[in-house]
Amino acid sequence: MSGPQIRHMSRLFPFLGAILLIAGSMQAAAETRAPAPEPFDQGAAIAYSQAAIGRPLDDRGFLDTQRRPIRLSDYRGKPLVVNLVFTACSDSCPIVVQTLRNAVDVAQDAVGKDAFSVVTIGFDAGDDTPERMRAFARGQGVDLPNWDFLSGEAAAIEGLVENLGFIYFPSPRGYDHLAQTTVIDAEGIIYRQVYGSQFTAPALTEPLIELIFGRASSSSNTLEYLTNRLRLFCTYYDPNRDRYRFDYAIFIGLIVGASSLIGIGTILVRAWLRTRPNAHSV
Repeated sequence: MSGPQIRHMSRLFPFLGAILLIAGSMQAAAETRAPAPEPFDQGAAIAYSQAAIGRPLDDRGFLDTQRRPIRLSDYRGKPLVVNLVFTACSDSCPIVVQTLRNAVDVAQDAVGKDAFSVVTIGFDAGDDTPERMRAFARGQGVDLPNWDFLSGEAAAIEGLVENLGFIYFPSPRGYDHLAQTTVIDAEGIIYRQVYGSQFTAPALTEPLIELIFGRASSSSNTLEYLTNRLRLFCTYYDPNRDRYRFDYAIFIGLIVGASSLIGIGTILVRAWLRTRPNAHSV
């Protein structure tokens, strides 16, 4: 299967390869939240998470690792990737963040380092302080631009959890939770859920390509709009390099095809024009 075919298949099936991670057996929630599946049921959990798609992201306040206030509305204007962890986690959360780090690196290479933002938020409000979030980020080797690690008060965390369709329960190891990464569009609307502790780079990059290169422009005749449409349809994932490439062959094929049609059309018009006088002669 060719590179472009791989890309188009991934566009048609954005959830292929996504894995649902639930770290251990689920227990009943100890805190009052939005009605999440209880006891845990995989189908109900996915339905609950998927129901968040199309929902506006509420504006809530958090602190970054330097204790500076930041609001979710500060990220408006470009796509935002959100994932939730708890810093005391020693198994699934580090894997999720390391997987996300690779996917973000691939996505930034494909669409630009400043084209979207990423936030990782600690959902254990009592423990996930700015200092612990900073240490967690350092421990996972996250040094990519436009990626913030945030802490919040319990009310902000619980509101965000419900808003995103995220599920977590207390357990003997701390928390069991849905491994979920959420993609939000530039207007603050939840666009895609990516599941699993180890997902492929295209699972995150494809929705970002759709949002960034497929975004509407004030005029469909602008050079930016035409360039983005071209990049949308001619960019594909090369699994051997774990990178996205612009396929010039598709672009050249479009030009050759259009030139051929124009040439054939020109020949037909000229032939028709040559026959017109004869058609009107007596």
